[in-house]
Amino acid sequence: MTSSVTSGSAQESGGSVGADATEITPEPLPRLELVDGLTTVIDTESALAATIERLAAGDGPIAIDAERASGYRYGQRAYLVQLRRAGAGTSLIDPTAFEDLTELAEVLGESEWILHAASQDLPCLAEIGLTPRSGLFDTELAGRLLGLPRVGLAALVEQLLGWSLAKEHSAADWSTRPLPEPWLHYAALDVEPLVELRDALDQLLRAADKRQWAAEEFDWIAHAPPASPRVDPWRRTSGMHRVRAPRGVAAVRALWYARDEIARKRDTAPGRILADAAVVEAALAMPVDADAMQSLPAFRGRGARRYLSTWVRTIAAVRALPDSALPPVSVPGDGPPPPRVWPDRDPVAAARLRRSRSGLGSLAESLSLPVENLIPPDAVRRVAWKPPDPATSEAIENSLRTLGAREWQIALAVPILTEAMVADVDPPAATEAVTGE
Repeated sequence: MTSSVTSGSAQESGGSVGADATEITPEPLPRLELVDGLTTVIDTESALAATIERLAAGDGPIAIDAERASGYRYGQRAYLVQLRRAGAGTSLIDPTAFEDLTELAEVLGESEWILHAASQDLPCLAEIGLTPRSGLFDTELAGRLLGLPRVGLAALVEQLLGWSLAKEHSAADWSTRPLPEPWLHYAALDVEPLVELRDALDQLLRAADKRQWAAEEFDWIAHAPPASPRVDPWRRTSGMHRVRAPRGVAAVRALWYARDEIARKRDTAPGRILADAAVVEAALAMPVDADAMQSLPAFRGRGARRYLSTWVRTIAAVRALPDSALPPVSVPGDGPPPPRVWPDRDPVAAARLRRSRSGLGSLAESLSLPVENLIPPDAVRRVAWKPPDPATSEAIENSLRTLGAREWQIALAVPILTEAMVADVDPPAATEAVTGE
């Protein structure tokens, strides 16, 4: 093991028998602690150079994690980067202290990265110039492919390594300077077990004959292109489904952009400027003046009142818009409709989807694999709604590949989907309600 524990061992924590022999009280797992103690935050060029030298001299893959300030700052910038490698120890780097991390990127690019839930951290790491070039290993995704019941970092460390791992500072404001020592301790522990956890998961993947599946998934994540900017991002305002009038929808749009501009200038999370609930309330009520707006329950907070004149002017401008300038209440998506309406819209397609889900669900269960990891659910819906013509195995294979399915997924799913597309329609089943995912 690479880490120390405070007491006992994973093998010794089987539990103790109480007065009632039928009840066993498990002993608490030993708590994961830092082997090398807590290091100082690296925020100077000289300290960074020394860290790069240590990492280059280390051996094996590099465990990586990043902390953001979601809910506090604008955007998803990394405010702390944690690294750990055999022979190099753990390093905590303040990326905001450096304009250029090119030399660090070069060293990191030479080794496999180990991350937990890599898709969450890779975008903010790429923003500061750090991207994996020699592959990665995602411990969360490995746990999913193995069909483990819980795949959070603490749960995996507990199940596979026999240690308890505290997660009490995950929602902290990591833009705080200086960072409190308990937070740094928590951050360092996030990378402390990753190398050993990676090795344990790797052994399980190989034993289950799923290592190639994992390799394809990891490669997909490592080379995924940046997400495209959302079209009409304001339509994701929480609670907007309550706004059904075109002018109210225009008010949501205008308030969203006004809030976003203030948040960007102040480097503050938009929700701290004006809550989504307030945006929706204003769009529903369309208050005519400051008094009317202040009377709305969601506008009683300090943040909403601070920019009250801005919100009032914004609503007034929406009131003055001609009807031709109002946005549609809803816009069609680029995919099929929600599955719940398929039985009415297209009973044959509903039957295809039902057969597809049934076959894929049975296969996923037999493989101890979540069905959403067996094949992307959106790809299944798209193929079932509008199959290729003719719906041959080769045509379905090409459709799945175009929709982003990996080769191992295609090999497993194509036989089931091919049969589901061409099977005779079961009229009673075709009219059953098909729930969405």
